[in-house]
Amino acid sequence: MNIDYKSPGALEETRFEKIHSVIFNDSRNASLFIAHEISALIRNKQEQNKNCVLGLATGSSPISVYQELVRMHKEEGLSFKNVVTFNLDEYYPMSKDDINSYHYFMHIHLFNHIDIKKENIHIPDGTIKKEDINDYCEEYEKRILKEGGLDFQLLGIGRTGHIGFNEPGSNYDSFTRLVHLDYLTRNDARKSFFGIENVPTKAITMGIRTIRKSKRIVLMAWGNNKSLVIQKAIEGKINSNIPASFLQSHKNVTFILDKSASENLTRIKTPWRTGSSIWNDELKYKAVAWLCEKTGKSILNLTESDYNENNLSELLLNKSYYDINLDFYKRLHRSITGWPGGKPNSDDNMRPERSKPSKKRVLIFSPHPDDDVISMGGTFDRLVSQGHEVHVAYQTSGNIAVSNSDVLRYLEVINSIYPDCKCENEKIINLLKNNVDIVNDHRVRKIASTIREKESLAATRFIGISDNQVHFLKLPFYETGTITKNPASEEDIDIISEIITKIKPHQIYAAGDLADPHGTHKVCLDILFDSLKKLKVKSFMKNCWVWLYRGAWHEWPIHEIDMAVPMSPNQVLRKRKAIFYHQTQKDNVMFQGDDNREFWVRAEDRNREIAKKFKEIGMSDYSAIETFKRYHF
Repeated sequence: MNIDYKSPGALEETRFEKIHSVIFNDSRNASLFIAHEISALIRNKQEQNKNCVLGLATGSSPISVYQELVRMHKEEGLSFKNVVTFNLDEYYPMSKDDINSYHYFMHIHLFNHIDIKKENIHIPDGTIKKEDINDYCEEYEKRILKEGGLDFQLLGIGRTGHIGFNEPGSNYDSFTRLVHLDYLTRNDARKSFFGIENVPTKAITMGIRTIRKSKRIVLMAWGNNKSLVIQKAIEGKINSNIPASFLQSHKNVTFILDKSASENLTRIKTPWRTGSSIWNDELKYKAVAWLCEKTGKSILNLTESDYNENNLSELLLNKSYYDINLDFYKRLHRSITGWPGGKPNSDDNMRPERSKPSKKRVLIFSPHPDDDVISMGGTFDRLVSQGHEVHVAYQTSGNIAVSNSDVLRYLEVINSIYPDCKCENEKIINLLKNNVDIVNDHRVRKIASTIREKESLAATRFIGISDNQVHFLKLPFYETGTITKNPASEEDIDIISEIITKIKPHQIYAAGDLADPHGTHKVCLDILFDSLKKLKVKSFMKNCWVWLYRGAWHEWPIHEIDMAVPMSPNQVLRKRKAIFYHQTQKDNVMFQGDDNREFWVRAEDRNREIAKKFKEIGMSDYSAIETFKRYHF
């Protein structure tokens, strides 16, 4: 098993941390690591002829762990006959067959695929009468004790710092009980319930004491939206407002993090504060950018005293502060270009892109049918206007994000224009009118897909490319008709490989914005990376550069930016208009995360904010900027 991770090194490196943590480059390898620890424990217990008692979590974080356990069961003979499970929590009230129930989740992702005994599965029952809940919770605790306690507890963490559904304010010695859910927790769950108003306000959860009694605890966290609460839980004081911080008192706990979730830990964010650092260029630039923000100065105005007074004197051992400032200034200045496809007949040593060939074939991958114009609409427009052959590949249909009301509106227009269609459409119209949830009906989802395709074509025509340069890939992992998606497969990778091989691009643009609330961006990016691994031996790939864009949720840190494309006020307006063509996503976005601004507003705000940062750090004053990081495969 090939796993890449960063284990805590010297004591100095982790001196701010009160919980052992291991950082992986990505959540996929982190999940494999966890799954293999669980499988080793199960097999060890089998050798001792004992049961293995597991505490299990739900949510998006453990899905890859469960997938790997299922794979090991099917391909390596891992048996679960000696496994007894206790789930952390369940919404209340909640029927077991509801697709949002944790009972349904566990069976879909794990229990239906392994040989565990039904009587060994314990999940809090969301159908218990309210007057019986206290007795039920007490019995749940007794069952755990009867099995000898939890050998291993798997945890996720909410943005409130909750573990299980132990929200801020939970008691250190709390047992299994009925709790009221925090607004932020419910808001994070709203996509699954098609609106926060449909998310239950209560849940049954194991208590903090119950979790702390586990012999071994592993908490997993993926994504930068968890990074702040992870830092507080690991480095802050034990605090009931951050329930995960209670785990500091446990003797056998590990936080397994991906790179994004770890980014606010001191050893990652400001490693120079933990002791000696290995000063490669990336860390130097990160330190200088941090120093500019800390002091409120531009790069070339930083002084020797600024470095000495902020734990950065080590940087000055081999170079003067002036040379360090100048190196970063030149790097950032060289990243700025109005020619994202390369400027013809120029010295490209001082530019982020090559000058040759002067007219490039460009392939923009867009996870959903609007990410292209939301995140890089100005650059897209610039590439087309400068004569490059630009193709767009929409990786998914995005049909689940089209509301019932939008599908209904289009059908009613068709009925008015073409009365002969009325009889057939009336059945679908009645289905839409009488259903609050997104309708999982193949006819409805096909209409939703078509709506998003036509919106995309309207936007790309406005940008200036022909319809035959727009590709709707409909990757199979996504096309389930429901929010729950399938794992990515070889079929997905083959589809991406085929379009790349067909176009033979000199440039590929892809979404590196991994904070999206769908998880779709990450899956699409992983599929692309797997495809690039297969294709890199092809001769045409030697001339292909890959650029990752962000913008829908957050921007690249300024020290990581390899290409910055300024936009004029007119280009900002053209980008806005392109976004407006995606009408079903404009006013009432279903899955926009915890940012309630419309996508065009948040995109413009971020583009202006990054331009402001460039100005503050000493660059020219631009109206807005789109940023990219080069991916070396």
